[in-house]
Parts: sequence; structure tokens; C-alpha cells
Amino acid sequence: MTARSDTSPRPHRRPGGEGVVRLGSLAVVPLLAWLLSLAGCFSGCDGTDLGLTAEPGEQFSGGDVTVFNAGQNAFGLPAPGLSNMDAGFFGVGNSFFNQNWVTAPASTTARDGLGPFFNARSCAGCHFKDGRGRTPTFDGERVTGFLVRVAIPGQRDAFGSPLGDERYGSQIQDQATLDFAPEATVLVDYEEIAGQFADGTPYSLRRPIISFEDEAYGPITGLTLSPRVANQMPGMGLLDAIPEADLLALADPDDADGDGISGRLNMVWNVREQRHTPGRFGWKAAQPTVEQQVASAFHGDLGITTSLFDAENCTVAPAGCNEAPTGGSPEVEDRNLAHVTLYSSTLAVPARRDWEEPDVLRGKALFKQIGCAGCHLPVLRTGPSEVHDVLSGQTIRPYTDLLLHDMGEGLADGMKVFEATGREWRTPPLWGLGLIQTVNRHTELLHDGRARNVTEAILWHGGEAEAAKERFRHLSRAERDDLLRFLNSL
Repeated sequence: MTARSDTSPRPHRRPGGEGVVRLGSLAVVPLLAWLLSLAGCFSGCDGTDLGLTAEPGEQFSGGDVTVFNAGQNAFGLPAPGLSNMDAGFFGVGNSFFNQNWVTAPASTTARDGLGPFFNARSCAGCHFKDGRGRTPTFDGERVTGFLVRVAIPGQRDAFGSPLGDERYGSQIQDQATLDFAPEATVLVDYEEIAGQFADGTPYSLRRPIISFEDEAYGPITGLTLSPRVANQMPGMGLLDAIPEADLLALADPDDADGDGISGRLNMVWNVREQRHTPGRFGWKAAQPTVEQQVASAFHGDLGITTSLFDAENCTVAPAGCNEAPTGGSPEVEDRNLAHVTLYSSTLAVPARRDWEEPDVLRGKALFKQIGCAGCHLPVLRTGPSEVHDVLSGQTIRPYTDLLLHDMGEGLADGMKVFEATGREWRTPPLWGLGLIQTVNRHTELLHDGRARNVTEAILWHGGEAEAAKERFRHLSRAERDDLLRFLNSL
């Protein structure tokens, strides 16, 4: 990101013994040899099962937690099988997620305490229809679902979290209550970078350039900047229920198997358990559970305290911040935090579309063949869920390993987050990918929304994914179209 202002070998296996194998070993195959071998292999010329028939049940991306809805509400439906009582709690959580919070004091005591500094007035302000945020389309647009994290370069706190600026904290909050000035307005410009596929087809990628205006508490300079867009919500409870031991079995921090992929867990501070546990949520896997992800967003994005983060989000710069009226201590009672956690955990995963179509099946085979499945693991299995039984024991198809991977200098933000380096990002799940346009009316992808579509997102891959990206770049137009058809069926 560019700122204007400044041992023994361990085979990879899928939990549950279902036989997924990382295909990143293709990284050691010379590209030319791979290209020569590609033609004609869809018939299984080397005896390999390239998956040109649909797998039984593969349309059920979330196992039993799957809904068949491809409309604008596809990300916002409850998991099938909730009891009447839990469906009621889901509704309560939905209301706390979607309705605006207000400043204190207020006639309502359940939804006051917003700010003093915040990025959105509700969770849905960032996750419209439980979907994905986007970048501003013009200077000064107060877009929600997009923010900029800041940190003092190279410094972390005692637990490993990035150390924020004493004036601006850990993220720029562009809104404030009436007694305070918003911290700053974020501006985003882009540098276009030209490239071309091996068949000569040109493309252009855009690199974001971040700057600020109306900086209320001094110039924002000398800090590490990391712009982020809010991710879509479905399936979080399923990812939370994958056993820790299974994630550890997937990790290969020293690339002991020599496949060029060294995925590793981000061990992050678990506030509830008061110990480091695997991170699962957020672009750098900085949050270990859905509950902590929800509480962290309340705190950082809305300025709302919970029992997990009970101190007001004040820094040294705005005088009077700590004396500002609050909505109680904490501002979200534990029972309501539990309702929002249940809501966020039991949002169902939309089913695949067109999964049996020949072009989609060819695309799926290419996805595996060029190495994408080395990180975007197709199948995982959940263990017992601490949130709800409906999430337990499910065979799911999230297309992620939840591990950190070096994605190269092109995507690096330079921000260290617990064990994640400035070049590492969590493999994002791909389920729901093809419905972002329908739900959120845009197709921006990657952590900062720089990719305008799936093709650009692939072309930004580097580091451990460089070889797979190059294989994609050497596909024919028809093969690229098949691969995109598959990805948009997820």
C-alpha cells in the first residue's frame, strides 16, 4: 500500500481424512512444462481425477447450514434448524446489529453510548445486508465499510497487537459526537499499473494511495497505514467451530513439504481465555472468536464498550474524551453481546449455483490444477461448536485454510499484527464470492478493495501465490472464463 503522506515433513491433509492435498507442489514444476502438459488434460490424460463431475453434496457450501437463496438477502438468513427460542434470539441480535446506536444520554438505555469517535452508527453500516464494504467513489464520500488502521512502525504491545498512535489510536475514525471533531477525512487515489496476459490481452491494476484532510489532532505522518474494507458475514460460526488441532495440522510454517507454501497460524490474544489462541477472523486473522470479533468491532468502529473491551476508546489528544457521557459500563450488556454473537455465528452460507455446469466444472479443475487450492482449501469439517449445536459436525466448503500466507510486496501493508508480518494475510474464505455484486452492488475485493473484480484480485497475488498467479496469467481466455465461472458459482 502506498501512502501519499508518507522437524519432520508433515503432509497436508484435510481434517476428517477426506483427502484434500495441497497442489502447491506445482510450484516446483517449470512453468513451460506445466503449460505443455495442460492441453488436453481435462479428460484425465495422466490418470488424475480433475474433478469434471460434481461431488455429491458440493452445492451445500455450509453443510446443513446452507440456504438456497441467490437474491439480495442471500447473506442475511438464519441457519436452518434453529429452535423457535434461538430464532427469537437471532432476531434480537439482528436488531442490535442493524439498528443505529445513539449518543448518551438518550431516552433509550439499550442502544446509547455511540462514540465519542466512530466509523459507523451500526454494524450494518459497515456490513450492509451482512455483506461487504467498499472504498469511496469520490473525495469526501463518507462511505462505511472502509477505514484505515494506523500503527507506530514496528511497535507492538505486550500481547503482540500493533501499537497505535497516541493521538489517533489504532484506526482513523471519521465521525464523532457533537462535542468533538472527527479525526480526519480519508482520501483514496489510485495509480494504474498496466500488464498483460500471456495471450497478449491487456489489463490494468490499481494501487491505492491514501491521504488525509481535516486532520483534527495534528498531521498523520510517520505511521504505518493499512486500509481495510469490511468482509461479508455468512459462515463465521462454522469457521469458529473448526477444531484448533485441525488448523495446527494444516500449518506448515517452515514449508517442510517443500511445496512453496508455508501457511501458519496467527496466535493472537484471546481476551476471554486470557491466553494466545489461533486467530480466525479479520484480514490478518487478528481475532480468535466470533464473540471477540463482534466486541472488537463494537469498540473500534462504533465506540461502544463491552465486557471484553470495557475502556472508552479515547486517546490523549481530544481533551474531555474520557469525561464524555457514556451509555453505561459496559454499554453492551453481556446478554446482548451474546445475542449479536449468536446472530453473527448462525448466518447461513448461500448454496452454490450452476455447480454441475460443464464450464464451472472445468473451472474447478483449473482452480486445483494451477495451485489455488493450495491455500483456498475446498473442504473442512467443523467440530463441536460452543455457540450452537447446528454448527457442529458439518462438512463445509469455505475455500480457506484460515492460515497466514506471504502474499508478496505488492499487497504488503508493513503492519505486524501478532505473528503476522507486513506481507502476510489470512486466506479469505471464498464462499459467497459470486453473490457480492447481487447483495452489495459492487465487486471490490482484497483487504483494501483495490481489486475491481475477481480477475484483478488473482493478478495481485504474489509471494507464496506468485506461481499460481503466473499459471493463471498463462491460461487462454476460454480457460480464464471457465475459472471465473467456477469462482462466481461459490
